[in-house]
Amino acid sequence: AFSVTLFSSSCVWCTKDMLGRASRSAPAIVRHLLTKNARVGAFVRATQRHMGVSSAAVVSRRANLRLHNAVLRPGSGVLVRALATTVEVPTLAESISEGTVMTIHKNVGDYVQADEVVFELETEKVTVDVPSPVAGKLISLHASVDEDVVVGQKLFEIDETAAPEEAAASAPAAESKEPAKEPAAAPKPSPSAKEDKPSAAAPAPAKPAAPAPSAKPAATEPVRPLSVGERTERRVKMSKMRAKIAQRLKESQNTNAMLTTFNEIDMSNIMDVRSKYKEAFEKKHGVKLGFMSAFVKASTAALIDQPAVNAVIDGNEILYRDYVDISIAVASPTGLVVPVLRDCQNMSFADVEKTIAMYGEKARNMSMAMEDMAGGTFTVSNGGVFGSMMGTPIINPPQSAILGMHATKMRPMVVDGKIEPRPVMYVALTYDHRLVDGREAVTFLKQIKESIEDPVRLLLDV
Repeated sequence: AFSVTLFSSSCVWCTKDMLGRASRSAPAIVRHLLTKNARVGAFVRATQRHMGVSSAAVVSRRANLRLHNAVLRPGSGVLVRALATTVEVPTLAESISEGTVMTIHKNVGDYVQADEVVFELETEKVTVDVPSPVAGKLISLHASVDEDVVVGQKLFEIDETAAPEEAAASAPAAESKEPAKEPAAAPKPSPSAKEDKPSAAAPAPAKPAAPAPSAKPAATEPVRPLSVGERTERRVKMSKMRAKIAQRLKESQNTNAMLTTFNEIDMSNIMDVRSKYKEAFEKKHGVKLGFMSAFVKASTAALIDQPAVNAVIDGNEILYRDYVDISIAVASPTGLVVPVLRDCQNMSFADVEKTIAMYGEKARNMSMAMEDMAGGTFTVSNGGVFGSMMGTPIINPPQSAILGMHATKMRPMVVDGKIEPRPVMYVALTYDHRLVDGREAVTFLKQIKESIEDPVRLLLDV
């Protein structure tokens, strides 16, 4: 009964009375504890797991001595660990087995709400948030910033029996004993602090101090301006995403027989359409009308007409797809990500613009999910937003072609025998010449040119 009364004074006398009866009452005691007091029920189940005994044995007289010696020994901490919820590295993706700890948002001793993010892991594709599945006090961290972790590895432990006020009361003793000139509390350490225990060494300051600098990887730190004559070098660890991008691009160069064809597009008509209908479009659909939707729809029509560009070599076979999933290159704070617009053949202009806006927001917030980037049969990359005039994009494997858009500039063009200034965009199609012939590639790019220069073609499907 001693082990039980530590957690539930309301059950003390009832438990003592029941323990005084015959041993056959043990199951009834367990049922009583599990139904009348949730915290004692959690204690009974945790002790059962830790000691390898039945629930009835936990509250039996024979188990009391073992319980007292093994679990309730002062300072042992076994009880807290037995009741703790362990959170491991989740399954990241089918082909990804490890990641790097990028940020730790909580410190040992902090109270964590259910579904509150504790760790951020960087993988070769996206950043993955690891939340706490339960509310409770963070009692231990098993990884630090910049440390590589694998799927299934222990990350942190949560004591779900602790209340918020108990977590606040568990501040370091040194801090509570230090006299403070002002009642203001010291700020919490940086969320990405690497210590696996509370920061109890520093005394409480007399007044609130400035927040500690974040322990982010050096690659994200601003470059310090150099003084005249100074020659310095910095060596920083390559992020997993950047390393994976480098690996895949080099593999694409080594595997594909890449060839690029170019064309120019008079953007006058599509710009007139956009200027005429952009306000009505935004009012009805709640999203701005851009040029990407027109290029996605034009590419979709051309891919259906030229199926080889939408196909891929798979061993000794050619895999033709009867659907169009277009990847769009989006810049994120940590590198280039390529989310996928699925079933573009069934999407409207508004659907395309809404999905692109959603992916852009996810990229800025670093909340892109693995499933957002899986698949893709063709890629559209818009380097024009950065002012690029011309470029030769690299194929995104295992695709067979990629369309490169560039900046629109006023250039002289011959129109009906006269030279006129027109807004012109240069476009490039890089394709795998092992699969796609020059005729198909040139025809594909010409179809895109014609659809953009005469948007009615997209409406009439000609």
